[in-house]
Amino acid sequence: MTAAIEVKDLHYRYHDGTAALRGICFAAAPGECVGLLGANGSGKSTLLLHLNGILPETPGNPPAIWIDGEALSRGSLERIRRKVGLVFQDPDDQLFCPTVREDVAFGPEQLGLSQNQVALRVQRALAMVSLDGYEQRNTHHLSRGEKRRVCIAGVLACEPTVLALDEPTSDLDPRGRREFKTLLAGIPATKLIASQDLEMVVEMCSRVIVLDHGLIVATGPTLQVLNDEALMLAHGLERPHILRHMHPHERS
Repeated sequence: MTAAIEVKDLHYRYHDGTAALRGICFAAAPGECVGLLGANGSGKSTLLLHLNGILPETPGNPPAIWIDGEALSRGSLERIRRKVGLVFQDPDDQLFCPTVREDVAFGPEQLGLSQNQVALRVQRALAMVSLDGYEQRNTHHLSRGEKRRVCIAGVLACEPTVLALDEPTSDLDPRGRREFKTLLAGIPATKLIASQDLEMVVEMCSRVIVLDHGLIVATGPTLQVLNDEALMLAHGLERPHILRHMHPHERS
């Protein structure tokens, strides 16, 4: 089976020379939901920005990233960006059209679809995120949770095979977090979720990757890795409270 995401020996330095990613290697299977963990500054966001070619400014040669078996290169950049939907940590960084309909329609319009096809995709994407009837709402008057769902709808309207999400539950209240987890669970795309919301990671992700200063320091089944309290503390994380209340046989 071809991996949905494959990363081989990925390196990246910021303009000031700081090493942000130092030889990252991992793969994710089609439909898999993988948690990307690490303290602030560990490289999570930088890694996500590589998956659809926002970083580096010029795609590397030889390539370090494959999506659905296709190497990310200058020639494949447009196709890869259609396959990888990136959801930023701050929804205000992603929303730039006055109305919800215009924002969700923007991506499909760039794909050259007909007006009818665009309208259908907008309707379908808004239904998936439970925002039916929001088409004419002003994006800047939405709640934080609604803005985040519009961002997801805009990505889903392009029908990606991979979703890369950066701290998707930050700033959401408990109800918003529950609704968002239900939404994500219903999306069949391969998901790579960078998050410090470890309770969500336990519930959503079958496997985790732990980053520290641009290196993968641990990877494996979610419960196995997150139950290693010494490992978690060594890399600026904490064993999530949800695991403390689980029966021992549930943690294995």
